[in-house]
Amino acid sequence: MTGRFITLEGGEGVGKSTQAKALAAALREHGIEVVETREPGGTPGAEAIRRLLLDGADDRWSAEAEALLFAAARTDHVDKLIRPALQASKWVLSDRFVDSSLAYQGGAGALGIDAVRGINGFGIGEWFPDRTLVLILDGGVERALVRDGEGSDRIGRRSIAYHQAVEAGFRAIVAAEPKRVRLIDAAGAPDEVTARLLAALEDLLP
Repeated sequence: MTGRFITLEGGEGVGKSTQAKALAAALREHGIEVVETREPGGTPGAEAIRRLLLDGADDRWSAEAEALLFAAARTDHVDKLIRPALQASKWVLSDRFVDSSLAYQGGAGALGIDAVRGINGFGIGEWFPDRTLVLILDGGVERALVRDGEGSDRIGRRSIAYHQAVEAGFRAIVAAEPKRVRLIDAAGAPDEVTARLLAALEDLLP
Protein backbone atom coordinates (compact mmCIF):
# COMPACT_ATOMS: atom_id res chain seq x y z
CA MET A 1 0.00 0.00 0.00
CA THR A 2 1.24 3.46 -0.89
CA GLY A 3 1.55 5.96 1.93
CA ARG A 4 -0.62 9.06 1.64
CA PHE A 5 -0.35 12.43 3.32
CA ILE A 6 -3.72 14.01 4.17
CA THR A 7 -4.21 17.31 5.97
CA LEU A 8 -7.26 18.97 7.52
CA GLU A 9 -7.38 22.76 7.42
CA GLY A 10 -9.71 25.62 8.20
CA GLY A 11 -10.19 28.62 10.43
CA GLU A 12 -11.07 28.71 14.09
CA GLY A 13 -14.11 26.78 15.32
CA VAL A 14 -14.78 24.67 12.22
CA GLY A 15 -14.36 21.34 14.04
CA LYS A 16 -10.99 20.21 12.68
CA SER A 17 -9.84 18.33 15.76
CA THR A 18 -13.12 16.43 16.08
CA GLN A 19 -13.14 15.58 12.40
CA ALA A 20 -9.47 14.53 12.40
CA LYS A 21 -10.26 11.79 14.92
CA ALA A 22 -13.44 10.74 13.09
CA LEU A 23 -11.71 10.65 9.70
CA ALA A 24 -8.80 8.61 11.09
CA ALA A 25 -11.30 6.07 12.44
CA ALA A 26 -13.10 5.92 9.09
CA LEU A 27 -9.83 5.34 7.24
CA ARG A 28 -8.89 2.53 9.63
CA GLU A 29 -12.20 0.88 8.77
CA HIS A 30 -10.84 0.73 5.20
CA GLY A 31 -7.83 -1.21 6.47
CA ILE A 32 -5.45 1.75 6.36
CA GLU A 33 -2.74 2.25 8.97
CA VAL A 34 -3.07 5.90 10.01
CA VAL A 35 -0.63 8.09 11.91
CA GLU A 36 -2.44 11.04 13.51
CA THR A 37 -0.55 14.25 14.16
CA ARG A 38 -1.01 18.02 14.43
CA GLU A 39 0.62 21.36 13.79
CA PRO A 40 2.32 23.21 15.18
CA GLY A 41 3.69 20.14 16.89
CA GLY A 42 3.86 16.43 16.24
CA THR A 43 7.45 15.93 17.44
CA PRO A 44 9.21 16.99 20.67
CA GLY A 45 11.05 19.81 18.91
CA ALA A 46 7.97 21.06 17.10
CA GLU A 47 5.89 20.89 20.29
CA ALA A 48 8.47 23.12 22.00
CA ILE A 49 8.11 25.65 19.18
CA ARG A 50 4.30 25.35 19.48
CA ARG A 51 4.47 26.76 22.98
CA LEU A 52 6.56 29.68 21.75
CA LEU A 53 4.06 30.38 18.98
CA LEU A 54 0.77 30.07 20.83
CA ASP A 55 1.60 31.39 24.30
CA GLY A 56 2.38 34.93 25.36
CA ALA A 57 1.37 38.42 24.32
CA ASP A 58 -0.40 39.11 21.05
CA ASP A 59 2.61 41.07 19.77
CA ARG A 60 5.22 38.56 20.88
CA TRP A 61 6.36 37.89 17.30
CA SER A 62 6.35 39.84 14.07
CA ALA A 63 4.55 38.22 11.14
CA GLU A 64 7.93 37.32 9.62
CA ALA A 65 9.26 35.71 12.82
CA GLU A 66 5.99 33.82 13.25
CA ALA A 67 6.19 32.42 9.71
CA LEU A 68 9.78 31.30 10.24
CA LEU A 69 8.97 29.60 13.55
CA PHE A 70 6.09 27.69 11.96
CA ALA A 71 8.39 26.64 9.12
CA ALA A 72 11.07 25.46 11.56
CA ALA A 73 8.56 23.37 13.50
CA ARG A 74 7.21 21.94 10.23
CA THR A 75 10.66 20.98 9.00
CA ASP A 76 11.28 18.95 12.16
CA HIS A 77 7.80 17.43 11.88
CA VAL A 78 8.51 16.24 8.34
CA ASP A 79 12.00 14.96 9.16
CA LYS A 80 11.12 13.07 12.32
CA LEU A 81 7.54 11.86 11.76
CA ILE A 82 5.85 12.49 8.43
CA ARG A 83 8.51 11.35 5.96
CA PRO A 84 9.40 8.14 7.88
CA ALA A 85 5.71 7.20 8.17
CA LEU A 86 5.06 7.75 4.47
CA GLN A 87 8.17 5.80 3.52
CA ALA A 88 6.79 2.95 5.65
CA SER A 89 3.59 3.05 3.51
CA LYS A 90 1.46 4.49 6.31
CA TRP A 91 -1.08 7.24 5.88
CA VAL A 92 -0.41 10.46 7.78
CA LEU A 93 -3.38 12.59 8.83
CA SER A 94 -2.39 16.00 10.18
CA ASP A 95 -4.59 18.57 11.88
CA ARG A 96 -3.08 21.58 10.04
CA PHE A 97 0.05 21.77 7.91
CA VAL A 98 1.58 24.16 5.39
CA ASP A 99 -1.70 25.60 4.09
CA SER A 100 -2.37 27.10 7.52
CA SER A 101 0.83 29.12 7.18
CA LEU A 102 -0.17 30.17 3.67
CA ALA A 103 -3.60 31.37 4.86
CA TYR A 104 -2.67 32.79 8.27
CA GLN A 105 0.77 34.34 7.82
CA GLY A 106 0.70 34.60 4.04
CA GLY A 107 -2.86 35.84 3.56
CA ALA A 108 -4.11 37.37 6.82
CA GLY A 109 -0.61 38.34 7.95
CA ALA A 110 0.02 40.12 4.63
CA LEU A 111 3.35 38.42 3.95
CA GLY A 112 2.01 36.98 0.69
CA ILE A 113 1.11 33.37 -0.01
CA ASP A 114 3.99 32.91 -2.48
CA ALA A 115 6.55 34.24 0.01
CA VAL A 116 5.38 31.90 2.76
CA ARG A 117 5.29 28.99 0.30
CA GLY A 118 8.93 29.72 -0.50
CA ILE A 119 9.96 29.71 3.16
CA ASN A 120 8.27 26.37 3.69
CA GLY A 121 9.46 24.88 0.42
CA PHE A 122 13.04 25.34 1.62
CA GLY A 123 12.26 23.42 4.81
CA ILE A 124 10.02 20.59 3.62
CA GLY A 125 11.03 20.16 -0.01
CA GLU A 126 8.62 17.92 -1.93
CA TRP A 127 6.66 16.78 1.14
CA PHE A 128 3.44 18.62 0.45
CA PRO A 129 0.14 16.83 1.16
CA ASP A 130 -1.45 14.48 -1.35
CA ARG A 131 -4.82 15.94 -0.40
CA THR A 132 -5.81 18.90 1.76
CA LEU A 133 -9.38 19.20 3.01
CA VAL A 134 -10.39 22.73 4.05
CA LEU A 135 -13.38 22.91 6.39
CA ILE A 136 -15.53 26.04 6.04
CA LEU A 137 -18.25 26.98 8.54
CA ASP A 138 -20.18 30.23 8.77
CA GLY A 139 -19.89 31.58 12.30
CA GLY A 140 -16.96 29.31 13.19
CA VAL A 141 -14.83 32.11 14.64
CA GLU A 142 -17.68 33.35 16.82
CA ARG A 143 -18.29 29.80 18.03
CA ALA A 144 -14.60 29.40 18.91
CA LEU A 145 -14.57 32.67 20.85
CA VAL A 146 -17.60 31.58 22.88
CA ARG A 147 -16.08 28.14 23.45
CA ASP A 148 -12.58 29.28 24.40
CA GLY A 149 -13.21 32.73 25.84
CA GLU A 150 -10.08 34.11 27.43
CA GLY A 151 -8.44 30.72 26.99
CA SER A 152 -7.88 31.31 23.27
CA ASP A 153 -4.25 31.20 22.15
CA ARG A 154 -2.53 34.31 20.83
CA ILE A 155 -3.54 33.57 17.24
CA GLY A 156 -7.08 32.44 17.98
CA ARG A 157 -7.92 35.65 19.83
CA ARG A 158 -7.06 37.94 16.93
CA SER A 159 -9.74 40.15 15.39
CA ILE A 160 -12.74 38.99 13.39
CA ALA A 161 -11.27 40.84 10.39
CA TYR A 162 -8.07 38.82 10.70
CA HIS A 163 -9.97 35.54 10.72
CA GLN A 164 -12.09 36.62 7.76
CA ALA A 165 -8.83 37.21 5.90
CA VAL A 166 -7.71 33.70 6.92
CA GLU A 167 -10.83 32.20 5.34
CA ALA A 168 -10.25 34.26 2.21
CA GLY A 169 -6.70 32.90 2.11
CA PHE A 170 -7.93 29.32 2.29
CA ARG A 171 -10.45 29.96 -0.47
CA ALA A 172 -7.67 31.40 -2.65
CA ILE A 173 -5.56 28.27 -2.11
CA VAL A 174 -8.51 26.04 -3.05
CA ALA A 175 -9.08 28.05 -6.24
CA ALA A 176 -5.38 27.89 -7.17
CA GLU A 177 -4.91 24.15 -6.46
CA PRO A 178 -8.27 22.40 -6.99
CA LYS A 179 -6.70 18.98 -7.55
CA ARG A 180 -4.84 18.93 -4.22
CA VAL A 181 -7.10 21.11 -2.08
CA ARG A 182 -10.84 20.57 -1.60
CA LEU A 183 -13.37 22.79 0.17
CA ILE A 184 -15.63 20.91 2.61
CA ASP A 185 -18.86 22.24 4.13
CA ALA A 186 -18.50 21.78 7.90
CA ALA A 187 -22.18 22.49 8.66
CA GLY A 188 -24.50 19.74 9.88
CA ALA A 189 -24.11 16.66 12.03
CA PRO A 190 -20.52 15.51 12.67
CA ASP A 191 -21.05 12.18 10.90
CA GLU A 192 -22.35 14.02 7.82
CA VAL A 193 -19.18 16.13 7.72
CA THR A 194 -17.01 13.01 8.12
CA ALA A 195 -18.82 11.43 5.17
CA ARG A 196 -18.03 14.49 3.05
CA LEU A 197 -14.36 14.28 4.01
CA LEU A 198 -14.20 10.60 3.16
CA ALA A 199 -15.90 11.20 -0.19
CA ALA A 200 -13.24 13.79 -1.01
CA LEU A 201 -10.60 11.06 -0.54
CA GLU A 202 -12.41 8.39 -2.53
CA ASP A 203 -9.97 8.48 -5.45
CA LEU A 204 -7.04 7.83 -3.06
CA LEU A 205 -8.58 4.95 -1.10
CA PRO A 206 -7.23 1.42 -1.68
